[in-house]
Amino acid sequence: MSDSLAISTSQSLPALADEQPQLSVSPVSEATEEFLRLHLVPDTAVLLPVQQLSEVLNIPARQIVPIPHLPTWVMGVYNWRGEILWVVDLGALCGLTPWHQQPLNTSSCTTVVLQIRDLTATSPRTKDHALGLVVNRVEEMEWCDPQTIQRPPLSMVPPGLAPFLRGYWWKSNDEMLVVLNGDAIMQAMPNGL
Repeated sequence: MSDSLAISTSQSLPALADEQPQLSVSPVSEATEEFLRLHLVPDTAVLLPVQQLSEVLNIPARQIVPIPHLPTWVMGVYNWRGEILWVVDLGALCGLTPWHQQPLNTSSCTTVVLQIRDLTATSPRTKDHALGLVVNRVEEMEWCDPQTIQRPPLSMVPPGLAPFLRGYWWKSNDEMLVVLNGDAIMQAMPNGL
């Protein structure tokens, strides 16, 4: 069984059992959007929009069932609330060091559940698509004005990251954070996932 933390846009994300993130408190206005800061590898932080996320799970690696003949960044499937959740190594998908090769002292995977609503469904009911994204660690919530997210020159972007990039955001302390596009991540999945 996994430890699960639900993400709510009205409150700060609680820490995972072994982590104590520092939560930044920023004034919230209607011009801001909430993002979750996470690390793909120890020194690469990215942001994902909270509105596209549903949970943060701590999944024991042995409970992820590998499926043969898929890209190496597809780790396998996991039983999530009685449903099949495909689990993907987000760092490896973006061309970075795979999770299993990172210097981690854990046998569990920090997994962010990306949940995208399919608005193109032909039936009146929309369908949600969920995907587990394994990351190095989850940190804190960030509030950002979406108008301040900029497109970087493609020459500055690693080729594996470019298809999933929404842009970058310069935080007030001169820290640059990469903002990923959850829809693009979902569209990159092989057929059948």
